Amino acid sequence: MINDPKDKLLLLLTDLRTFARLKKIVAISLLSVYLLSTTELYQLLKLPLLVHHYVEHKQENKDLSLWGFLSMHYAHGIVKDSDYDKDMKLPFKTHDGCTNSTISVFTAHHFSSGISKPVINEAKSFPVYLEEFAASSFLSNIWQPPKYC
Repeated sequence: MINDPKDKLLLLLTDLRTFARLKKIVAISLLSVYLLSTTELYQLLKLPLLVHHYVEHKQENKDLSLWGFLSMHYAHGIVKDSDYDKDMKLPFKTHDGCTNSTISVFTAHHFSSGISKPVINEAKSFPVYLEEFAASSFLSNIWQPPKYC
């Protein structure tokens, strides 16, 4: 058992550093798994096939450059030749493993199941003034020209 406070602190700091490293490794691993499974990054796992196929072509033609090899396999579309099956296994020649996943989050709408009182629209009556109540002189004053004081 550790009794010295300095040793306890050192042990705690070591544990925290280990936890931080472990957390970083787990985060990178989860991100890698996600990106490799949902994007075209899984094609990068086929790079050893590209190198192996280049070596095969280099053995057949000593003057073939890497640029010429890439141009032959990627710039001229799909060419059906004697090694067509090997060509289709190269990275970014086919797009067969990409899946698109969507994560949707739905929130529950809160509603009440109680019965509410119905709203009744009552007809309101407004007073109607008949023309006989309005003085004719009052109505005719509107159409008179303004008077100066």
